[in-house]
Amino acid sequence: MNKEQLIIEFTKCMRNTPYALRSYLQTYDNTVSKYVPLELFPDQVSLLEDYESSNENIALKYRQAGVTTVTAAWASKKLAFARKEKPEKVLIIANKLDTSVEMANKIRAFIEQWPDWVGIGFSVEKNSQRHFKLNNGCEVKAVATSKDALRGYTPTILIFDEAAFIEADGDFWSACMASLSTGGKVIVVSTPNGYDPIYYEIYDQALRGMNDFKISEMFWYRDPRYTKDLYMVKTNDLVHYLLNREDYPVDTVINLANDNPYERNHTIVTDYISQGYKPCSAWFEGMVKKLKYDRRKVAQELECNFLGSGDNVFDSDLMQNISKNQLRAPQAKLMGNALWIFKEPVNGHKYVMGVDVSRGDSEDFSSIQIIDFDEREQVLEYVGKIPPDVLAEIAYKWGTMYNAYCVIDITGGMGVSTARKMQELQYQHGLYVDGVDTSNKWKWDPKINEKIPGINFNTKRVQIIAAFEEGVRHGFKIYSHRTYNEMNTFIYIHGRPDHQKGQHDDCIMGLSMAIYVAEKSFQSLTKVVNHTKAMLNSWSTVMNENKNTSDFFNPLVPQMGRDSNLSNNGASKADYQKYGWLFGAK
Repeated sequence: MNKEQLIIEFTKCMRNTPYALRSYLQTYDNTVSKYVPLELFPDQVSLLEDYESSNENIALKYRQAGVTTVTAAWASKKLAFARKEKPEKVLIIANKLDTSVEMANKIRAFIEQWPDWVGIGFSVEKNSQRHFKLNNGCEVKAVATSKDALRGYTPTILIFDEAAFIEADGDFWSACMASLSTGGKVIVVSTPNGYDPIYYEIYDQALRGMNDFKISEMFWYRDPRYTKDLYMVKTNDLVHYLLNREDYPVDTVINLANDNPYERNHTIVTDYISQGYKPCSAWFEGMVKKLKYDRRKVAQELECNFLGSGDNVFDSDLMQNISKNQLRAPQAKLMGNALWIFKEPVNGHKYVMGVDVSRGDSEDFSSIQIIDFDEREQVLEYVGKIPPDVLAEIAYKWGTMYNAYCVIDITGGMGVSTARKMQELQYQHGLYVDGVDTSNKWKWDPKINEKIPGINFNTKRVQIIAAFEEGVRHGFKIYSHRTYNEMNTFIYIHGRPDHQKGQHDDCIMGLSMAIYVAEKSFQSLTKVVNHTKAMLNSWSTVMNENKNTSDFFNPLVPQMGRDSNLSNNGASKADYQKYGWLFGAK
């Protein structure tokens, strides 16, 4: 290749990144156990175009989409063709160091494939798996998430790999973005992992136009490698279909197989999806088997579905039902929008008030939730940052209006001030005392004066949250958008139900306590009431029936039947024969 040809080829590579990657780079294909040219399908080409045109990119991908590989190839080209006077510095951040190092190694492997005329090589000054330099001054560094990840290194290209799994808060993200204040690119790549505090928030804000991120969506059914035998199924749950094919009529399945899937018209597939169909193929079936038919994993790894893809406490179908059929605007908003009333009190209904207490000056909020136990619904919600004693005054006012039985979280001591204040205000509608039997109002328990009214939430956390989840699953109605948003980010962390970092669970805590105590106390009280009614019914007698006097004979009591008079006529011989055994007669 002469000098003129080199200039033409160099210019073509600089202007057309897909051409450059296809022409000079190879990737290992496990299906044939050898290196093959880096083929790019349409979605990958669109991804590269987004990288070139936008400085802020977020890629939504499925497993085996090849996004990490294509991103590494793109980065290798940026490094290889960078000018010495303007070197690129790539920083790769992932939740685990192994994950970031793996991408750095892919970039290294692609750099080694560029032809000699590019003139790129590795520097002896720094050349490790975690951090290496090139002879044109460019650098690549791989780190795990930490506060020191950016120390001493100012990147021009910042890549977040599997960003949804990065365990960090908003401060870490702000620090990362601040490092690019002088210019540069940021690329955020991941499969969904529920409503995580970094990846999902960027994606959601990008959808609403709140940031400048360009969204690149990658869906498996547009990948020609996996869709030669594509078919559509009319179902809400593909896992259920794959496990119960015999239950689905033939007309619920539409065959869209294509010998050349690169030429597929994806508009047809999109139209079927809008009609309630779901795409499937032999590749998809095999992946579902590998994921052991785990719906959460399928949603996360294959369907690019945020809802239901994380370790959410609340099922995705349940959350969709709440979103579509229950959420509503409150009838009234009071106290500067802090207090929402969904339904006014109804005479004769049983109400329970849950009070979750914070200091009033921390990140957490205090919450008051009132539920209608008869209708199984949320009727009032307060969320605000106020001192515990002021919270008691608000709880007293609205609890009195609803005649609500009150349960206060006294975990950590914050709720003690609220509980004591409620006692001082002489709250008349009942304060729950943990460990004391309050089901029988006629039985005085001496322990009741020895304990602070309230419940230690942490000692019963799993049972209380379970009562809330079960209640919602069995028809308890959630009306508040604030509560719904907390439920979206309420997950299992090491097997313990808790909110994600940077999120809140104050509304959930108040509702959970109210439902737990209502189920426990009211059901016990109902049993006592039913038992009492049964006893009273067994004591009652009907006095207007005409009975044979001998059936009620008592030798010591005069007979006062309807046909008798006030004089005692004495017992008859037959009576003594019938009841003589009472006196030892034989």
